[in-house]
Amino acid sequence: MKADHKEVSQILKTARGQIDAILRMVDDDRYCVDISNQLLATQSLLKKTNKLVLEAHLKNCVHQSFETGADVDKKIDEVLKIVEKLAN
Repeated sequence: MKADHKEVSQILKTARGQIDAILRMVDDDRYCVDISNQLLATQSLLKKTNKLVLEAHLKNCVHQSFETGADVDKKIDEVLKIVEKLAN
């Protein structure tokens, strides 16, 4: 992975902490809207992390593939599959 390991790891650890907190909220039968807001906050962190990873992939792996001419179609297809998933 070419993304900043420290940054990605920190964001994911924060998301894990939020998920643990959400599970406690569910166990404590907290208000649905409060749980939903925490779920949205966690999703936002995961989206941010995914953006960092994909950005690094494009700037490094895909860029290198274009420079060397190796696996260009494969790299493009991989990114297109991710974009399709993001669109749904």
